Amino acid sequence: MKRVVITGMGAVTPLGNDAPTTWDGLATGRSGVGELTTIETEGFQVRIAGQVKDFRLKDLVPREVGLRHLSRPGQFGLAAAQEALRDAGVDRDTYDSEDMGVSVGASVGRPGLQWLLDVGELRESTGDENAFIPYSPSQTLEFSQNVPAAAIARLIDATGPLMGVSTACSGSGHAIGEAFRAIQEGDATLMVAGGYDSLTSWMDVLGFSLLGALTDRYNDDPQTASRPFDGERSGFVLGEGGVLFVLEELESALARGAHIHAEILGYGSSLNAWRITDSPPDGSGAIESMAGAVNDAGVGTEAIDYVVAHGTSTHGNDLSETTAIKKLFGDDATRLVISSPKSMAGHLTSAGAALNVLAAVGAIQNSLVPPTINLTHPDRKLDLDYVPNTARNQPVKHALINAFAFGGTNISLVVGRYEAAR
Repeated sequence: MKRVVITGMGAVTPLGNDAPTTWDGLATGRSGVGELTTIETEGFQVRIAGQVKDFRLKDLVPREVGLRHLSRPGQFGLAAAQEALRDAGVDRDTYDSEDMGVSVGASVGRPGLQWLLDVGELRESTGDENAFIPYSPSQTLEFSQNVPAAAIARLIDATGPLMGVSTACSGSGHAIGEAFRAIQEGDATLMVAGGYDSLTSWMDVLGFSLLGALTDRYNDDPQTASRPFDGERSGFVLGEGGVLFVLEELESALARGAHIHAEILGYGSSLNAWRITDSPPDGSGAIESMAGAVNDAGVGTEAIDYVVAHGTSTHGNDLSETTAIKKLFGDDATRLVISSPKSMAGHLTSAGAALNVLAAVGAIQNSLVPPTINLTHPDRKLDLDYVPNTARNQPVKHALINAFAFGGTNISLVVGRYEAAR
């Protein structure tokens, strides 16, 4: 199997519009959660979110790649991809077009609430139960998951594998894992991989609220709302953004003198086959994906220093994930450091796993583990080391990244410090 390394990183998140600023937010424990501004929230139970700020795509990306049909999350993804490619020093001439590909995780677009209201009013006024208002071709294309991926491909004329994954909150993790496999198996030399999402519309906020998944207790103090592993956690905070990486085959990256941020070592995935919106209390599913990634990496659980947790700030998920870590690592679990970037950025849904990868790479490069902020009321059932409130100076050689999603999909990745001999 070929070795796969990360040579470029890009990010547009509630913590900053590039990867270094996002990492600085994670490292300093800075919250990016604030008032929800994409919709009118009067009368809503939830009025907060982790949102991207002061973002202008046209300032970041050349016009010739085609920006007309990009959705809001697609714009985040394209900007993050452009940054990752520049960070990697990759352009159209780096490799043959057919040796470069794109793999992204994103939500599939859906009709907006206003369109549904307009259709309802039309049917009521005309008496025609089949009446509808068609979308223009441009609007229809904005719903396509492939349009942003194609725009990313145009940045470097990539004509190799293109994969679009829609597995909710594990989407970007699956996308990175599948890109890792494509390079391992020789189907590509370079893959732009990660995810983007923005579920801050009327329907998404209402839907998650009706499910009881979002916290509604901290509208007046939004920066304290996301509280993974805390005894007063009451639901997650929606976030948005895009996080993309350049993955390369090791020998090819070395041959062109690329800077290597870290190495991807293992990938595991599983399905709970349990409830749609809850994680199994016994940690099953998560155990399988974590064990699969560790076994795939060939390093053993004793080599893992840091777990970048899914850590949503919901009662069931945080307990299930903690239970899974304890069962997989046994008595060794108390040695681990564990933290959740969602405490600072909110839940970037399809882009959440990619943000966790960025946190892992930053920890490896800087020997600094980001904190879990707002962890002020310990839960006696959650008794591991979640790095409360303040980052910790500590060497990290191997990190295990988790992402679990509605529907029961789970992914885990192992990322390690690059070493010439492994």
